[in-house]
Amino acid sequence: MKTIPAMEELLGKPLAVEFSGEIGRGSVKDEINVSLDELRTELREGVTFESPLAEVIENRVVTALRMRSIPSLKRVVNATGVIIHTNLGRAPLAREAMQAVESISGTYSTLEYSPETGTRGQRNSHVEWSLCRLTGAESALVVNNNAASVLLALSALASGREVVVSCGELVEIGDSFRIPEILAYSGARMVTVGCTNSTSAGDYRHAVTGNTAAFLKVHPSNYRIEGFVKSVGREELAALARELGLISIEDLGSGLIDRPGLPFAGREHSVRECLIAGMDIVTFSGDKLLGGPQIGCIAGSKKLMDKIKRHQLLRALRVDKMTLAAFDVTLRLYLNGRWGRIPVLKMLNADEASLRKRAGRLRNIIGRAIKNTGADLTVTVVKTLDAVGGGAYPTETLSGYGVMISGGCGVADSLARSLRAGDVPVISGLKDGNLVFHVRTLLEGDEKLIASSLAGTLDSP
Repeated sequence: MKTIPAMEELLGKPLAVEFSGEIGRGSVKDEINVSLDELRTELREGVTFESPLAEVIENRVVTALRMRSIPSLKRVVNATGVIIHTNLGRAPLAREAMQAVESISGTYSTLEYSPETGTRGQRNSHVEWSLCRLTGAESALVVNNNAASVLLALSALASGREVVVSCGELVEIGDSFRIPEILAYSGARMVTVGCTNSTSAGDYRHAVTGNTAAFLKVHPSNYRIEGFVKSVGREELAALARELGLISIEDLGSGLIDRPGLPFAGREHSVRECLIAGMDIVTFSGDKLLGGPQIGCIAGSKKLMDKIKRHQLLRALRVDKMTLAAFDVTLRLYLNGRWGRIPVLKMLNADEASLRKRAGRLRNIIGRAIKNTGADLTVTVVKTLDAVGGGAYPTETLSGYGVMISGGCGVADSLARSLRAGDVPVISGLKDGNLVFHVRTLLEGDEKLIASSLAGTLDSP
């Protein structure tokens, strides 16, 4: 214990001075304290070290301070082939949307101000018109994500009353956030009908009581039930709700706003189609198939939307000016027919021939980088199976191309770890024990980042 450096000694070292300029002297002191406490605990437990304790503690402190001195939220290269990757931030924004965020974020804005009248305005007005034009809705509203959309709609329209939902649609949205919990938080009482694989219109009808407020239809999100399956279509469910004087609500989830040549689109319904089918309210995401920032949308009849807009919960769920700026521009790219500028849609519509060419170019770039290091690795173009992600088309794959790096036993895992640890983490795929870079999900400049990261990894001792 006596050989452990004192706090003042460590604070006087160049490393402490350097990082004090990044995170402040107080933070540096706290991190040193944590490392010292951990080391003392290990020594009491009998842990031994090959290096002198002064060196051990200094290395630990440097590692900790490096982690604290740089933002943990940073750019990564998505070479997984999963387009709407939830863990990697879902949809990358179109360049026009990024420019809109930049222009509005550092200035004052008309977020809740009307220059025409000189009075307070409504932040939702910046995107409502575009949403209504694209979906055919009478009225629309945005909140911070789709779970919030469902929660707000149910809270405003069904709190204290019953909501009928099929057993086959009690989905988990993600991270243990489930439809039953959302219903409970909203104050509504969930009434389940049917079975996991079979629900009929009669099941809904027989569940209705004098306290029933709505039928809720939920998108299956990230799973599919196959085989003997029976469910009630939205047209039939909406008609039954009207007959019984109830509200029909659909959580569409995926956010398909249009059908611009998307693969599998015949098996996914757009927001407009749901409303045309007669659903009173439709909720959906803005950062999935729509291709915008994280946002949740509610669209439907004006009478019901007015009630939702007056609910007090809305203030807690509202979005900021930067999200609205990005979403507004994304919607306008649809309106003016330039949806191909949206990265998610561009990736979804990439043809195999263009992907094969990109893979060939990436192979050449990677090949040159590896050759300069002298590493004994093989680089080849391979066919891949890519995925839409984000809970859309969970059983479908997209045929694509990628670049595979082959080496000895354990090389792929080692390379993958090293690439993830870079200044710009490169997240790759694995196939048969080999490293694979799927080109479908690469953005402009990613190829050079992969090559430089590989070269740096292979050059390091």
